Amino acid sequence: MGKQFIVSILALLLMGSLTAGCSKDLVGGAVLGGAGVGAAYEYQNKRQMDRLEEDFKAGRIDREEYIKRKEQISKGSIIY
Repeated sequence: MGKQFIVSILALLLMGSLTAGCSKDLVGGAVLGGAGVGAAYEYQNKRQMDRLEEDFKAGRIDREEYIKRKEQISKGSIIY
């Protein structure tokens, strides 16, 4: 869902800029808005990864669960 979500946002931003003509204000605002959404999404992924690391170190989850959840977070992130 993560990469598909970001690609969808970028596609919407590009389509919006095409329909608005050459308005630099709209394009700049759209780019900043898209960057903000992407940053918030990646911040949530970082928080999940930090929580996962903490759970593993504290022994609340085993290695198999750790690897499984880490792969799920990685699939939805550009950074991880």
